[in-house]
Amino acid sequence: MRKKLAMLLAVVMGISTMGGCGSAEQSVPKEGEVEDIRLMVWAPSGDQSKDKGEWLQTCCNEFAKQHPEYNIDFVYGVADEATAADSVAQDPEASADVFMYANDNVTTLTDAKAAAKFGGIYEEEIIKTNSEAVADSVRVDGYIYGVPFTTNTWFMFYDKRVFSDEDVKNLDTMLKKGVVSFPFTNSWYLPSFYIGNGCTLFEDGTVEEAGVDFEGEKAEEVTDYLIDLLANPNFVVDADGSGIAGMRDGSINAMFSGSWEAANLESILGENMGVVSLPTYSLNGEEKQMMSYAGSKVIGVNSKSKHMVASIQLAIYLGSAEAQKLRYELETVVPCNTELLADPEIAGDLLVAAQNNTFNSTSILQPTVGRMSNCWTPVENMGKGIRNKTITHENSKEQTQAMHDAMNSEGL
Repeated sequence: MRKKLAMLLAVVMGISTMGGCGSAEQSVPKEGEVEDIRLMVWAPSGDQSKDKGEWLQTCCNEFAKQHPEYNIDFVYGVADEATAADSVAQDPEASADVFMYANDNVTTLTDAKAAAKFGGIYEEEIIKTNSEAVADSVRVDGYIYGVPFTTNTWFMFYDKRVFSDEDVKNLDTMLKKGVVSFPFTNSWYLPSFYIGNGCTLFEDGTVEEAGVDFEGEKAEEVTDYLIDLLANPNFVVDADGSGIAGMRDGSINAMFSGSWEAANLESILGENMGVVSLPTYSLNGEEKQMMSYAGSKVIGVNSKSKHMVASIQLAIYLGSAEAQKLRYELETVVPCNTELLADPEIAGDLLVAAQNNTFNSTSILQPTVGRMSNCWTPVENMGKGIRNKTITHENSKEQTQAMHDAMNSEGL
């Protein structure tokens, strides 16, 4: 009877009990009864650090106060957003009930049937408090698999003493006035030029059988542009921290990165730190918009959790406006909750504006299809080949085609 009640409650609340993607086996306490439960929560070390205010512990303690029906024993583990999904997918039984992950790993979780679906009132809450694009970043086959807590993309930081507000609208204009660094051999960044000139990945990023279109004149033009870009003495390849080092010693005046570098750059530049969404670049007399990959970071729930209702409720709370605001205050993690983004104090933060303007206007959602894994190495090799001068104007056409073919292969 208790199991039937639990499953009925899960259906009403929107927790999947079917298909191995969320199993609500938690019993429902009688009114006034307190249930002893143990919840394992994984998060990056910074979220648990005393130096940064112990965001995770603070929020979990607050959640416990708001839910007196549970007597919760929290167990904390360290796992960053880039690796947590792999660990959960490989062994859900031994993994955390609640964990943080980057949305581009969502299909790793769903393929392994290791993530709980958020439906009913919980899906409604996620949709209500996020933009459509942010909510879609964790949607697979119509189902939502987590609570977004920040957008994840990159944009541009610059020294306001060198570049004006008008200068930073176009990369080639900037290169006439100062030194710009870019992660040229990093395949999360380099596609921005190709996408800006009409190249596509899996149509809108979700149609795996459509493949990648990084070939033909539109792609060849970009390869030739990049060869010339690297030859510009005011353009520097950012690798192994050289960009931030150059900003510190003044040899570099602008760099491309994300919110994780904001504190370092503010300590270097102070009030002279500028931060904006991506500039255009000039290709054959036309301005093309650089377009970054974008996604979100998400709070997920293990489909094998023994306390599914409480785990779902905790995930919703950790992604709430209250928790996002505290994370922003303690760690400068840019919120994505629409209520917070309407707050004049938060909206007035240049970092928040740059990240959200980039997400909304100068980015595409990073594809989450399985064949996306075949795209990273060919693009990295293109950047390295141009840097090493083995890719030249003389062979750029065939090298561009080779990159396209490799991106559409079954893997390298």
